[in-house]
Amino acid sequence: MSHTIRDIDRPLGQNLKVRAPGRKLSVPAGSAALSMLALGLIAASGAIALRDKPYRMPVTAAVAVEEPIEKAETTALAPVPSTKAGRVNPSNPSGPSIIHVNPDGAASGNGVVIIRDPSAVGQNLRVAHLPDKALIEDTEIGPLPVRAADGRRPMDVYARPWSGARGARVAIVVGGLGLSQTGTQAAIDRLPGEVTLGFAPDGNSIGRWMQTARRKGHELVMQLPLEPFDYPNVNPGRNTLTVDASAEENIDHLYWTLSRTTNYTGVMNYMGARFSADGAAMAPIMEELGKRGLLYLDDGSSARSVAPDMALKSRVPVATGDATIDGVRERSAILDKLDELERIARAKGYAIGTASAFDVTVDAVSSWVEEAKKRGIEIVPISALVSDPERG
Repeated sequence: MSHTIRDIDRPLGQNLKVRAPGRKLSVPAGSAALSMLALGLIAASGAIALRDKPYRMPVTAAVAVEEPIEKAETTALAPVPSTKAGRVNPSNPSGPSIIHVNPDGAASGNGVVIIRDPSAVGQNLRVAHLPDKALIEDTEIGPLPVRAADGRRPMDVYARPWSGARGARVAIVVGGLGLSQTGTQAAIDRLPGEVTLGFAPDGNSIGRWMQTARRKGHELVMQLPLEPFDYPNVNPGRNTLTVDASAEENIDHLYWTLSRTTNYTGVMNYMGARFSADGAAMAPIMEELGKRGLLYLDDGSSARSVAPDMALKSRVPVATGDATIDGVRERSAILDKLDELERIARAKGYAIGTASAFDVTVDAVSSWVEEAKKRGIEIVPISALVSDPERG
């Protein structure tokens, strides 16, 4: 039987020879190599396709820790060495710095090296309770916040970091800390770290509570007692700033409030409907806050307040509250106010709520924050929502 193939039966473009029965097919070496290469490519493609998208895996952010961190006493606020505004802390020089990252906090030789600008981010939470000496002026009444010689402000250095995203953002400031030991402890422990805490200058052990709160991740502000209408029948407390006092006297009272602790980003009014409506009284206060690099939060309770406008003129970062969430001290009413904040934030991008550290407030805020985050609301510190004249 003939094994020849007619031309019409040949595969297109090929000139094959048919082997005789009993003979082995001989495959050229080049063809074998090409076949093996093709099989390898197919296998590799299949392996990549079956993996969990390795080239789209999100990068896990590590917590940066400056090394070395000197051991410091943190059980109480220690006296601060004399440090004027013109002196720079050598552990925090200006300009970019190289730091090592160890997410687990353990000693390891595999640390990632990150280059960052120290003025562009908030203070690392692992050392947030330690005052930056370059930001402290030592005085007879205690430490006062100042700008560092390199331009850094307490508002920037002591700010809690946040995502920087432009979604719906809500800041909640809970004040009155330091007045009750058990209430202060409960607020610090139960409120999420994203909630900003306000300390009353009349409180006790504020230095110790400051450190506890900062370790928990909270950003802090000091509450500044300002004269309300019907003062002194309605009295914000010791060293209240009043309209009838001289500028020098009010500055002294301001200094007393500022010296009560450290590591806060600014001040917020406590009462003050009369004082905040008087431009002549507010002007020297805003000038002082601007020089010292502190923010000002107006709780929004007085429609006559001139504080926001005057703050911007004095280069003071400023924010105004949208609602007092616990004017009615009932859980359902507080939750309704928090929902109102969410609606405001979705409409204009952000909202600010203020409250006091009542048990019912702490309970309602704690549960609401966790649910709001699931709905895409970012809870941010108050420093994230200020209008800052120095940043445009």
